Amino acid sequence: MPAIPSYPDDLFTDEALLDAHRHYRALRELAAVVFLEAHDMYAVCRYADARAVLADADTFCSGKGVGLNEAVNATMGGANLIMTDGELHARLRDHVGRGLTPRALRSMREAVERRADDLVAGLVANGSFDAVADLARVLPLSVVPDLVGWPAGGRERLLEWASASFDVLGPPNERAERAIPVVRSMFEYTTKTASEGTMLAGSLGAAVIEAAARGELEPAQVPSLLIAYIAPSLDTTISAIGAAVWLLASHPEQWRLLRSKPALVPNAFNEVVRLESPIRAFTRVTTTSTAIDGYEIEAGSRIAVFFGAANRDRRRFARPETFDVSRDNAAAHLGFGYGTHGCAGQGLARIEAHSVLQALVQHVDHFELGPAVRGVNNLISSWASVPVSAHPSREMGSV
Repeated sequence: MPAIPSYPDDLFTDEALLDAHRHYRALRELAAVVFLEAHDMYAVCRYADARAVLADADTFCSGKGVGLNEAVNATMGGANLIMTDGELHARLRDHVGRGLTPRALRSMREAVERRADDLVAGLVANGSFDAVADLARVLPLSVVPDLVGWPAGGRERLLEWASASFDVLGPPNERAERAIPVVRSMFEYTTKTASEGTMLAGSLGAAVIEAAARGELEPAQVPSLLIAYIAPSLDTTISAIGAAVWLLASHPEQWRLLRSKPALVPNAFNEVVRLESPIRAFTRVTTTSTAIDGYEIEAGSRIAVFFGAANRDRRRFARPETFDVSRDNAAAHLGFGYGTHGCAGQGLARIEAHSVLQALVQHVDHFELGPAVRGVNNLISSWASVPVSAHPSREMGSV
């Protein structure tokens, strides 16, 4: 079999994170699988191979951790939903996913749409706002904690905890080291909250605690499952909403198309997630020797699947760097993962993002984009600030 090519650059320096797609293009063109010298693992960046790895949970397991840091993988494994396999993963996912099915979420859709519309209407009336600080963060924080049942007195650190939970899964760099005590405090608070039974009655979190009381879950599994609701449901949605406003403000012709055809909102959101994938990468470990596109991979090898790289693969998407809200295969993106570990909360993320886009279509005629600033996180690709001036619709309430 051919030798696997190597790539020398550290993909997680500030400079690399801010210019990630330059590296992704180079990796895609090298081979289907590339050895990352700086991280001592393999990378998969082409769409077909990334999808195949994600689909085969038996060969490419999650139970040995999905981060790029062996110490953190060893510490966080076992009870963590995204770091389990097989029957255990199915059972834990069942408990987490019960409240996130389309049927379960149907009753809250109208409430989220009203919140989004009120929020957007107020921001547009002000004339200018930061699409991250004033919109992308505000809506999820008004929805997710209530749904999960997080105590009202314990919400002030949720954004800090969510961000750290992704930083800590990166390679063992300074960013990951700084995140360790923050994640530890999150776990300690969640463990205390679970033991005291202070999750709001009738919430998803309360249901998890009740399942443990019935003996359906082990007490040690409860804190990780509660965190599985909070951390991914905040940062990923915030990333996607911020990116949506940046892309639409940067491409006025696409904004005009979306306003003329509001039915494109779901497809437009898929295109946002394809082009600006919120999660950079997760890893898998091979359970047996295998091959990827003719390259031999030994058992026990760690492989990083770069979602954002796969979602811009010219082999799957025509004009992959182009933002097109009418793209006919935008829904094929891997931005929410794929297979048994596909994002359990993507239905909630879609409700929130669709509600924001529908409200913007209703209230905004056009945007003027200010100097946007990229965020820097080991595993979350996001905008730290997207200042915009929003010009209201000429006939408020119509397009």
